Amino acid sequence: MFEGLTNKLEGIFRKLRGRGILKEEDVLSALKEIRLALLEADVNFKVVKDLVEKIKGRAIGQEILQSLTPGQQVIKVVHEELTSLMGGSYKKTHLSPNPPTVLMLVGLQGSGKTTTAGKLANLFKKEGRQPLLVAADTQRPAAIEQLSSLSSQTGVNFYGTKEGDNPIRVCEDATHKAKREGFEPVIIDTAGRLHIDDALMNELKMVREKILPQEILLVADAMTGQDAVNIAQRFDEALNLTGIILTKMDGDARGGAAISMMAVTGKPIKMIGVGEKLDLLEPFHPDRMASRILGMGDVLSIIEKAEASIEKEEALRLEKKLRTDSFTLEDFRGQLKQMKKMGPLSQILDLIPGLGKFRSEINIDDRELIKVEAIIDSMTKKERGNYAIINGNRRKRIALGSGTMVTDVNRVLKQFIQVKKMMKAFSGKGGLNIAREVMKWQ
Repeated sequence: MFEGLTNKLEGIFRKLRGRGILKEEDVLSALKEIRLALLEADVNFKVVKDLVEKIKGRAIGQEILQSLTPGQQVIKVVHEELTSLMGGSYKKTHLSPNPPTVLMLVGLQGSGKTTTAGKLANLFKKEGRQPLLVAADTQRPAAIEQLSSLSSQTGVNFYGTKEGDNPIRVCEDATHKAKREGFEPVIIDTAGRLHIDDALMNELKMVREKILPQEILLVADAMTGQDAVNIAQRFDEALNLTGIILTKMDGDARGGAAISMMAVTGKPIKMIGVGEKLDLLEPFHPDRMASRILGMGDVLSIIEKAEASIEKEEALRLEKKLRTDSFTLEDFRGQLKQMKKMGPLSQILDLIPGLGKFRSEINIDDRELIKVEAIIDSMTKKERGNYAIINGNRRKRIALGSGTMVTDVNRVLKQFIQVKKMMKAFSGKGGLNIAREVMKWQ
């Protein structure tokens, strides 16, 4: 995400930080490079022009240029203006005080609308709600079956009829069902087209007028860049959107859509899709996203992912084991499984402050975790409890049983010892202090 833009901005800021004294021409030169980097990232031309002018107005002044850390102060200004440009603060999905809340998802075919409906339902279920998925796309072949399958995967309720039915009647019947049976919220997957046309917009307008949704959310493909922004403008003119969900953000190395969307449409980005799995939908925090774009990482998101993935009882049990120096390979395997719940390792590493400049040198393959688990699974219970007894013959047997090489087994044991030492060093500090230590890197 934003890889190309982040690398360029990091290079620009590195030069600024390297200067003890900043002159006005130094800032102007940096701004010219920032403008070019943003344009190459497919950010809207007018948005870039306005952003650079705002940064220039704040960064060129005695207070900044004569400060003890002028380079850092300029970067701070860029961060603040970029945050403001993308919406300033996180805009939550609005839930009605009188359920059921109706969320109407709109967008073109191929934008990931149906999958996003399933992801949203999964998210609300984790919050303890009982969402209802509604298949109102009665034109696209297999759309109803796809949403029905997603509802089964997430374990949420589903409402759909058959292909060719009147979508307005489907939506009305679904909302009545939600009111009777206490479902909240109602997530409606509406029809899409390969392009915007009058027939599509008229159908969506009729659905909106009949069910009066609390939220009309456009699902747009971030990888289409300025096309996504143009599509958002067209849908907003016809339907008066309340927010946007950008999908396929994990594949968008430029980031133009995310940066331009709020400024051009005036509608907040509420969520972003960062992968195909049903749990890879994240709230959009402009300040955190600005930090990621500028290569500063995103510590708060790491902490939130950890809190959502790691059970409190498991964390307390682990802390006790670390204090008594009884952390075993069995525990190591358990921690790897917890890490996998947090999402792809490559995305987790992108959130770590300061790692951006080394990102290209680090090759992350989530399949390696599977290999490590297979190696530990091939050990006996006694070996997992005491790694010291794993001699040469045992290592050969473990490698054979896991379909790996002895060198792989040696590497896993070495990693385990290193992790054990590191975790023991942190165990006495407590979660809050660890978070503070990590924040210092920023």
